[in-house]
Amino acid sequence: MFIKIKKNCGIQMEHNGLETRRLVPVTSNFLINLNQVAEVSFYTIKERKTRFDLEGHEFELPLQSRVIHLQMSYLYATIKETINGNKGRLVERQYYKLYFAPENVDAYEELRNLIEQQVGNL
Repeated sequence: MFIKIKKNCGIQMEHNGLETRRLVPVTSNFLINLNQVAEVSFYTIKERKTRFDLEGHEFELPLQSRVIHLQMSYLYATIKETINGNKGRLVERQYYKLYFAPENVDAYEELRNLIEQQVGNL
């Protein structure tokens, strides 16, 4: 099942393919294949968190922002053969964090309801 996030809906996204603590706005249609999601969590930001936009400008996420954290399956993982110079293998699954500002509750609730309809073990 695919979920389509509409463009210009006020959602910010964090992904581990980006630089650390970098958020990008969802400005075009974005599809999520729920069949490839291994874990889902929902939470609200209760403490100050600093992030960076695409141009490197620092900004603070508003308190009470809501987050949908999607941890993808192992099909969407990267493998590191060396860790801090030592031999070993680290499998890092891809994730997406979708941030919804407090005034954007409707988009958050809509997406959360769609996910909850498809996931059996919440």
